[in-house]
Amino acid sequence: MSVSDLMTGLMIIFLFVTVSYMVKVQDNQSVLTDYVDTKKSLHDKLVKEFQGDTQRWQMSIGKDLTMKFENPTVLFSQGEYDLTPQFQDILEEFLPRYFNILLNDSLSDRIQEIRIEGHTDTVPYPSLDSDPYIANIILSQRRALSVVEYFRGLPSFQQYTEEQQRKIEFWLTATGFSYGKTLDNEGKYTMVTNKPINLDKSRRVEIRIVTSGDEILESFVEKNEKGLL
Repeated sequence: MSVSDLMTGLMIIFLFVTVSYMVKVQDNQSVLTDYVDTKKSLHDKLVKEFQGDTQRWQMSIGKDLTMKFENPTVLFSQGEYDLTPQFQDILEEFLPRYFNILLNDSLSDRIQEIRIEGHTDTVPYPSLDSDPYIANIILSQRRALSVVEYFRGLPSFQQYTEEQQRKIEFWLTATGFSYGKTLDNEGKYTMVTNKPINLDKSRRVEIRIVTSGDEILESFVEKNEKGLL
């Protein structure tokens, strides 16, 4: 093989690698753009719908599509999982409007999960379990479940079509996080900031939307870490 033939072969290989890399970069850019656009669109709709309610409900709407109810005295009594009458009133007004947005939105097929999350502080409850973490897992799980049970008992839920109810049942999960994700005074995870726990902020209920974009991004990150991209 002559030197010119060898150089031609190397150039072809180099061009092939370059083109393959450019295609992957474009694909990755498309994935990330789709992920951001999906979340931003849903976030904007939720903000518009509830902009007049967030203050009176003491609820915040995160850019990660998390609806966070932040006043623990409104949600449950200390160590209890029954919804307070005030929280029932909030949920009766909030949940139908919330799910009407999601059911009728063009992005509804992108929703993979709607996670009702219960979070507690670090107060132990020996009556539930001798292990404080397990006791709070039980308590936070029951609190999340109470929200789901209450929603299913509302007249507004019964008015959904059978297909809509099946979709909601496909989406909904109730998860208790115990005190694994406690918050500091600024509402940030203490595991990240290493700051003291704010007991009141840590006792909360969050409703989180997980979209197909989350799965795509997680897969993208995982492949990057493994050097597959």
